[in-house]
Amino acid sequence: MTSSTSTNSTSTNKSAFITGASKGIGLAVARALIADGYAVTITSRNQQEIQGVAAELGAHARGVACDVKDPAAVQREVNDHVQTFGTLDVLFVNAGVGHFGNIADLSIQEWQDVIDTNLSGAFYTVKAAIPALSQSGGYIFTLSSLAGKNPLPGGGAYNASKFGLNGLSEVMNLDLRDRGIKVTQIMPGSVATHFAGHTPDAEKDAWKIQPEDLAQLTVDLLHMPERTLPSRVEVRPSRPPKK
Repeated sequence: MTSSTSTNSTSTNKSAFITGASKGIGLAVARALIADGYAVTITSRNQQEIQGVAAELGAHARGVACDVKDPAAVQREVNDHVQTFGTLDVLFVNAGVGHFGNIADLSIQEWQDVIDTNLSGAFYTVKAAIPALSQSGGYIFTLSSLAGKNPLPGGGAYNASKFGLNGLSEVMNLDLRDRGIKVTQIMPGSVATHFAGHTPDAEKDAWKIQPEDLAQLTVDLLHMPERTLPSRVEVRPSRPPKK
């Protein structure tokens, strides 16, 4: 069961659907898009949390509980979004999890959770949104990682999911451009978020990419000339600490 905040959709003419947006990058992107004139649907697996966040964002935000591992749930929420706002212009595929450990110790359940969320969940979300994005000539952003090209010890599931997401994103770009849909994969390095149980610290994480930086990047990409598509954007901290 899902529910949403009340939404006044009459004063905006563009909308975005953002997965994994109760905090961190997804939430920062939602704030930036609202400021840029979009109405947004934000999702999380936790209904109470996402409704509270949507209420804080204001009248142009809907908060819905949705597990991207469930394709029927994703389709239902995308359909509800289009019914509410009349259009879908931006899809920001952000929901992700990480379980890390030596491949000999990584459990099958941990593997499945990462792959089903980060990769299959991305496919389900994009698949559900293609009809509406085709009508609007919309834009898909996939939030990947530099771990999508750089393996790390203990990153078997996470690396595999992000390598796969990069490949999926590149194919989507080829398959969907004739429908007028743009696709950009954003590949950040270290970001100050709650990912994998981390608690952001303003002082200790000051050197990292901030969620607001990726939100600004997203808006900047949306304002690129129509003829130009940065299809892959790698983002790194300017000055990481010396090891």
